Amino acid sequence: MEALKRHRVRQAEEKLKVGSLYQNQGLAFAGEIGNLINPSNLRQRSFASLLKRAGLPPITFHNRRHTCASLLFQRNIHPKFVQELLGYASVAITLGTYSYILPGMGGEAADAIGEALG
Repeated sequence: MEALKRHRVRQAEEKLKVGSLYQNQGLAFAGEIGNLINPSNLRQRSFASLLKRAGLPPITFHNRRHTCASLLFQRNIHPKFVQELLGYASVAITLGTYSYILPGMGGEAADAIGEALG
């Protein structure tokens, strides 16, 4: 919360600097004049430098998202929660993308069928 409060103060200062040029679109994270942040700038300037400062290897946003989903599914987090957290359009898309990770999709499923038929 404190980081967001500091960000809000910085954003208010930026608004004052550019005055009437600021296009208030109600964004929590905006470009210098209130517009959408250019994704390329976000990746190359902000995200890359954060990774470097943290001593982490380069990773794409897509890989970060995939890692998050994989770790959650390995810990049996409900697919609907993962779908909403990561912003997938539907739980079906989420399950289609990550079904190979889900517990029970391999040997456990075969064992269950064997037990049911046995």
